Amino acid sequence: MHVIGTAGHVDHGKSTLVAALTGIHPDRLKEEREREMTIDLGFAWLTLPNGERVGIVDVPGHRDFIENMLAGVGGIDAALLVVAADEGVMPQTREHLTILDLLGVERGIIVVTKIDLVDDPEWLELVESDLRDIVRGTALQNAPMVRVSAHTRAGLDVLVATLSRVLEDTPSRPDLGKPRLPIDRVFSIVGFGTVVTGTLLDGSLSLGDEVEILPAGLRGRIRGLQTHKQKTQRALPGSRTAVNITGIEVGQIQRGDVLTFPGLYHPTQRLDARCRLISDSRMPLQHNSEVKLFLGTSEVLARVRVLGTEALQPGDVGWIQLEPHSPIVAVRGDRFILRRPSPGETIGGGIVLDPHPQHRYRRFDSQVLERLDALSRGTPSELLLHTLHTAGPLPLSEATKRTGLDTKTIQSLLQMPEVKARLIVLEPITPPNDETFLLTVAQWETLQKKALDEVQHYHHQYPLRPGIPREALRSRLQLSPALFQAALARWLTTGVLCESKQMIALPHHRAQLTPQQVAQVEVLLKRFAEHPFSPPTTRECAEAVGDEVVNHLIENGTFVSVSDQVVFRKADYQTMIQFVVTHLKSHPTLSVAQFRDHFQTSRRFALAFLEHLDALGITQRNEDVRILTPHGEKLVAQMLTE
Repeated sequence: MHVIGTAGHVDHGKSTLVAALTGIHPDRLKEEREREMTIDLGFAWLTLPNGERVGIVDVPGHRDFIENMLAGVGGIDAALLVVAADEGVMPQTREHLTILDLLGVERGIIVVTKIDLVDDPEWLELVESDLRDIVRGTALQNAPMVRVSAHTRAGLDVLVATLSRVLEDTPSRPDLGKPRLPIDRVFSIVGFGTVVTGTLLDGSLSLGDEVEILPAGLRGRIRGLQTHKQKTQRALPGSRTAVNITGIEVGQIQRGDVLTFPGLYHPTQRLDARCRLISDSRMPLQHNSEVKLFLGTSEVLARVRVLGTEALQPGDVGWIQLEPHSPIVAVRGDRFILRRPSPGETIGGGIVLDPHPQHRYRRFDSQVLERLDALSRGTPSELLLHTLHTAGPLPLSEATKRTGLDTKTIQSLLQMPEVKARLIVLEPITPPNDETFLLTVAQWETLQKKALDEVQHYHHQYPLRPGIPREALRSRLQLSPALFQAALARWLTTGVLCESKQMIALPHHRAQLTPQQVAQVEVLLKRFAEHPFSPPTTRECAEAVGDEVVNHLIENGTFVSVSDQVVFRKADYQTMIQFVVTHLKSHPTLSVAQFRDHFQTSRRFALAFLEHLDALGITQRNEDVRILTPHGEKLVAQMLTE
């Protein structure tokens, strides 16, 4: 399905031509009828000989309503540039043509209307010659030209046939599954509620779909759909569509808002763009200028940051960063128009390269300028690589948002040898909850080096520890949990790092005591041997050999910790466990005093040990005694064999 738009000077017969073609007069306001002048957007439709129903957007031609005109031409596939035969080329003819050219409307027809008012063939030829001159060098320079009269209907059949041929060569809007309807009209119908209209882009809508109105983030549901006033279950991309929404009041929506599915698009207040200043502009576009930005059906004030040059001169093409004063919805590849707020005039336009740049740039940063150049002319693979080069690593969903490429396209790019050689794909750990991450080989190598350096530094700082805790490494690398898990999985799989008990280490790392520490440990172990069941406390051990050595002895199994302040040698620990189990197999209970007396220790050590067994589930306290749990003997057997 296609949508065409009119363009041209006021009173050149655009609305009358639409009415003659379609039988629908697009002027719907009382004031428009009374003044016989289009003020706001009008809509109609036409069935072509091949059966296609074409939507028509009729725009005002008066310079006072140029901003209404801009809200209507953003989504058209082809234009009818209308020029009255009795007047010829006029100021708004030129401005509308400039706007069509800036918006990249490459298909259209030049329609010479009101031929019934001209009897002089030479005058008609002169008008057509002037038209060929002004369209030269624009997107419509090769457009066919048709003479018509809406009054006598002369040439209308030729116009319809010509339109059919033009649209046959115009590709339909793709269905990317990401519907976007820039809203150009909002109204309410009694008994139905809120209705919005626009040209549907990028996807389709169906009855019952949950929708979101951006930038406000309002949620509603589709109650009804119409295309060309015909009810439909599903609206297709490229069609003029009316959507009846439940859950949102008419006063909450305005022209310029966008209807879409929840979560598909995100409003922005910064855009990277390629801009062309028109040759007729009265002055350069200076850095930090304030302009009116027209994108889709939206109109917002914006600040312009000129990049790579002091100012854009008339006729120049360059890079800019736009900062709208209020949020708008934009997609890579969207066309826009810039106008000066006062006095009002069209000064240029261009194409959105990145709708979500992370930050302001230094104006003359060569890397930024190279990236923008690549974004403006690059292939999809170059676009993906440059985006990741400047913003990576990125989740796949974020890469689609920044590049404007859909998920299927990126996944197909990842299979290309030249892309696979330059990118690293980190698969999710817990799909579908986690995402695939994409980053360049250089970014991966930098990240891996940083990870290895951090682990090596930790080993140097704590040589007796088995490794750095997972979370500590993630914090030092400043990675999100999902990205860290995906990266760590790759490092562990490839053997770059190893893991034991949530501790990450280099494969060659071995905790070893220094000769001085070995000597200190030998002295400490003698103290344990002298009083195996009343050994030095943890604090006393730390005073003798240091905290790190004590932790190392616990980690390697020399000591077993039963509480914050009590440790035993492993052999003594096992002796005490075996006694408890043997005693409870032949006696119903064991008291603290019995345990204390058997090992000739103090109540402090006896109680700490028995509470430790309670915590392990080997024993259970019953008032002042312990009993063996049903699984206690099995647990002990497992411990002794480990």
